Amino acid sequence: MKISNSWLREWVNPELTTQELADQITMAGLEVDGIEKVAGDFSGVVVGEIVACEQHPDADKLRVCKVAGHPDGEMQVVCGAPNARTGIKIPFALVGAKLPGDFKIKKAKLRGVESFGMLCAQTELELGEDNDGIWELPEDAPTGTDLREYLQLDDETIEVDLTPNRSDCLGVAGIAREVGVLNRCAVQGPEVAPVPQQIDESMPVSLLAEAACPRYVGRVIRNIDIKAVTPLWMQERLRRSGLRSIDPVVDVTNYVLLELGQPMHAFDLEKLSGGIKVRMAEAGEELTLLDGQEVKLKEGTLVIADEEKPLAMAGIMGGLDSSVTTGTQHIFLESAFFSPLAIAGKARSYGLHTDSSHRFERGVDYHLQEKAVERATQLLLDIVGGEPGPVHVRELTEIMPAERHITLRRAKVELGLGIKLADDEIVDILTRLGLEKIDQNDEGWTFLAPSFRFDIAIEADLLEELARVYGYNRIPSESFTAELEIAPRPESTIAQDNLEQTLLSRGYYEAITFSFIDSDSAALFDPKADPVALQNPISAELAVMRTTLLPGLCKALQYNLNRQQNRVRLFETGLRFVPGAELHQEQMIAGLAYGSRYAENWTGSKDAVDFFDVKADVEALLARTGVADEFRFVAGQHPALHPGQTAKIMRGDCEVGVIGALHPQLQKKLDLSKPAFVFELSLEAIGEGKTPAFRPLSKFPEVRRDLALLIDAEVPAASLVETAVEVAGETLTDLKIFDVYQGKGIDLNRKSVALGLTFQHSSRTLNDDEINAAVDAVVGKLEEKYNASLR
Repeated sequence: MKISNSWLREWVNPELTTQELADQITMAGLEVDGIEKVAGDFSGVVVGEIVACEQHPDADKLRVCKVAGHPDGEMQVVCGAPNARTGIKIPFALVGAKLPGDFKIKKAKLRGVESFGMLCAQTELELGEDNDGIWELPEDAPTGTDLREYLQLDDETIEVDLTPNRSDCLGVAGIAREVGVLNRCAVQGPEVAPVPQQIDESMPVSLLAEAACPRYVGRVIRNIDIKAVTPLWMQERLRRSGLRSIDPVVDVTNYVLLELGQPMHAFDLEKLSGGIKVRMAEAGEELTLLDGQEVKLKEGTLVIADEEKPLAMAGIMGGLDSSVTTGTQHIFLESAFFSPLAIAGKARSYGLHTDSSHRFERGVDYHLQEKAVERATQLLLDIVGGEPGPVHVRELTEIMPAERHITLRRAKVELGLGIKLADDEIVDILTRLGLEKIDQNDEGWTFLAPSFRFDIAIEADLLEELARVYGYNRIPSESFTAELEIAPRPESTIAQDNLEQTLLSRGYYEAITFSFIDSDSAALFDPKADPVALQNPISAELAVMRTTLLPGLCKALQYNLNRQQNRVRLFETGLRFVPGAELHQEQMIAGLAYGSRYAENWTGSKDAVDFFDVKADVEALLARTGVADEFRFVAGQHPALHPGQTAKIMRGDCEVGVIGALHPQLQKKLDLSKPAFVFELSLEAIGEGKTPAFRPLSKFPEVRRDLALLIDAEVPAASLVETAVEVAGETLTDLKIFDVYQGKGIDLNRKSVALGLTFQHSSRTLNDDEINAAVDAVVGKLEEKYNASLR
């Protein structure tokens, strides 16, 4: 929000420079983004008057003007502006004047005619955007007066960046109130007295959307002069606040919005049919807005309507068909209180953001509407005249916001702020902020929150107010000390950091993606799930909540491939959201591998990564638990994965994850030239392991026996390992598969699996008979169970 420093000083004028004032309110929570001059740097420009104007003898587009305003009398100026004519007051840059951009005015000769000065447009003085001709000043502008003095241009604009909770400061009145509190200065705004009615006419109002609009104030004003000109002082204040002058009625409503923080609107009374109805839009209704945009209204949008049609989007923008135009003679002035929840997000859903919606979304004082109407009426009568009717107030008392009584305990002040404040100072600060003390006892006070402070509701809010008004910089810095008990963590719990470090050490990089994905990706990766849709998504690409982490990783893969990164290893930890009777959130860890097995180097292999590379990475994660033998990989199916290269990861009878290559069709849709391998595990399922226990190393030699077995091709090699471990006995310390072969010399329906069995005893040396017996037991069991034979 932008406000003029001089305008603010009319309300409250502490003995501070503009920069000191900006620093002060910034420290109080109203951050000042910048201070700018309201006009460009220029000098030597006065109010001039064209007393004569003739066509240039040698140029069709130039005029020769006699201009009053120079200390030495009338001066001849050659001007090319199309609106140059006798009798108008204009900015007159004298010879020797300096204009913005360090441009100096000199005596000149244009097409043989001497020119002593320059007649200026708004843009040439950096005082506006009008560049169609010279700037026409009001008729009562005193000729010869310095323009900077006449327009009071030695002023600055203060731009305040307010947090959403401080809607009470979206007006000069609110910021002045804050400055007054901080400096203990009196705040003196314009007197707003009720304007006596001159006619007995009002507009009937029906509040049909009670919760959304419990208060509506209106007034009929007849016989206005819409052709009157908005006073220059008002135009300047609007300009310095970032608004342009349109017509007197619109300018007044905008002025009241900037001054008091209450949005208003004026309808052309003759364009209204019957009474006003504040209701929800009906499906299919259309409205042409003031900016010319045609919108189809959505159900749930609050509108101001008459008996026949919608007139405006409540709290957002008025309609073009009922707007004030150059032919308007009678107006209906309205001011309302809309519930912030009824307006929040509605403007954005139509691609709009207006000064009104910005305020109503954050909350407007629900007792301000009558004052705003009276203030606007007062200004309108001074500018356009007219005959006002009575102020008509329609209020649903039972729906209005309830009073907020807040208790503040003395002990809580010192505990919460770390300083001790006197009782008188506490009460003084809070009452100056607009709170009313309604009770006091030995423990503390009870205050009534003002209607303009929607952000004050609990005791902590009062502590915040005390701290910022007292001054954050006055609160001493002290080291915080406390006796904190460290919560015990079982040694069997696997820290997420350990899992992440495992993947980092294996060449993966951590990715962080959105928890929201597009509905098409959700259908590709998990077609059976019905993901939770967001009611107000940021974009169509972030419309539903992910049920798996894989879409985000694949999108990150595409991003890297598009930037010539042909070898990609990524992992992510985060929540997935499983729909059901209640939304279930599950913490997951997922990874993706693509490209070559090893990073490019002169000795490395150029083989592509495969299923078993990623399986090894997953096994390294499972090994962190200390109970890797409790996990097993079982052939499975997944809609996003290759039907022949997919495995479920089981812990006992519970599925804890999945691993595999992306489905060929999905790979094609993602435009991947090579297979991508992925895995996803539940962190909760692998988060509990085995507490490490010391076991001394055996001093006795170990013995290894290798077995090459022929088995049916469809028998999983893991089954051989499980069976061998069961029957080999306690002296088996290690068993690994070191070769798998299918091809020449072996039946097409069979395969060769080579097992390496290592035996060792902790207290003695094993003899051949013991080892042979264990090996024979393994071979016999495998022959019996899997029709295995020694190769």
